[in-house]
Amino acid sequence: MKAIYLSLILFALFTLAGQAQSPQQANIILIIADDAGYADFGFQGSNEFKTPHLDRLASQGMRFSQAYVTAAVCGPSRAGLLTGRYQQRFGFEENNVPGYMDHYGLDDDEMGLPPEEKTIAEYLKQLGYQTALFGKWHQGNADRFHPLKQGFDEFLGFRGGARSYFPFNQAHPTNQHERLLESGFRNFGEVEGYLAYTLANAAADFVERHQDTSFFVMLSFNSVHTPMEVEKKELGQFPELEGKRKKLAAMTVAMDKACGTLLQKIEALGLEQKTLIVFTNDNGGPSDTNGSNNFPLSGTKANHLEGGIRVPFLMKWEGVIPAASLYEFPVSTLDLLPSFWYAAGGDPSQLKDLDGINLFPYLQGKQSDRPHERLFWKKESRAAVRDGDWKLLRFPDRPAELYYLPNDISESNNLADEYPAKVKTLYKLLFEWELTLARPRWQLKRQYEGKAMKRMDQYRQ
Repeated sequence: MKAIYLSLILFALFTLAGQAQSPQQANIILIIADDAGYADFGFQGSNEFKTPHLDRLASQGMRFSQAYVTAAVCGPSRAGLLTGRYQQRFGFEENNVPGYMDHYGLDDDEMGLPPEEKTIAEYLKQLGYQTALFGKWHQGNADRFHPLKQGFDEFLGFRGGARSYFPFNQAHPTNQHERLLESGFRNFGEVEGYLAYTLANAAADFVERHQDTSFFVMLSFNSVHTPMEVEKKELGQFPELEGKRKKLAAMTVAMDKACGTLLQKIEALGLEQKTLIVFTNDNGGPSDTNGSNNFPLSGTKANHLEGGIRVPFLMKWEGVIPAASLYEFPVSTLDLLPSFWYAAGGDPSQLKDLDGINLFPYLQGKQSDRPHERLFWKKESRAAVRDGDWKLLRFPDRPAELYYLPNDISESNNLADEYPAKVKTLYKLLFEWELTLARPRWQLKRQYEGKAMKRMDQYRQ
């Protein structure tokens, strides 16, 4: 009899453990910073910047020491994250920003996430989720690229890559429609106050309205992207700093407060055990333009050194992801879509043609190997590949560089001359991957038809 009771107890414990490891229909919150420095958070070791709400999130969940984005600039990085696919597979290889028209021969509004590509929001709607995007889109200005046509039920934000943190009005005008704050397809009417707080308040309101359903919230800050704008009250917290660093610290503390608004709403509603929360950044900090600090990484936004592509990354799910834990193998923002699909109760084996993987077996200790043996990056002729702990960078104007990251996180000791066979092997891996990609989507159709022909006519004269 005792053996029977013991068996029943063990079975009950096993069942409960299985439920904790494979929960169903979690709410999902994805918070994305914009252009933040790798070292500019307390949980990343900063003694200058104040980020108490995000530091607390890190203490409650898991921090990732080797998290990567798919591109070193905003638009392509977000395209990869949203689709779980290398964005080069559908030609979204470069930023879609005003000023590129002359280079690409396309109107800026024609550059966007192809409507046939399926986003995280579209996947989750299949499982009954209510979905919302608050903040920066940067996946195309034309109406056919609009987030409401890409799986989001609600949208409060702006379509472009950057805008003011303060309301546009007669005294502070703009003539660029993609910078205007919208609610759905209409101009929302610029709200009063600092934009980070506006977005967070809207996200918290959405959570409260949908607390009895399953929801996906993407809180996509433009903080701390330029322009360097912040309220004076935040500047006063950093008397020891000057110039861009002072403004950046103030912008960061404002973003952290905004994150706190949403995180506290989850707690107040008692949704912590039912909510997966992720915080990350869209690319490395552009230290030249906003004073960000990527230490100990070399490089900045727009290049493939670690400082351009390795980002802060946190995940919290109470009772599922261990608190105050650290994950040290490389992961990618490509992994968010399949991981969210799993957290929503979906079967990962149903997902096809994705480059990301479901992280949960790794986070829960069911798999001890690396989620990714290889990761790739490409922007025109510049490219990089990470194979295990080796990393090759390819340049159009000089020899490739080779680094062994465990011994050289700052990429200061180029080993290409010492290991030519490894260089050859990684070049081959990179070429093989490139054969699977589409041609850059808005490069050159009209450029060939128009500008290139004009240059040929000049040569004939």
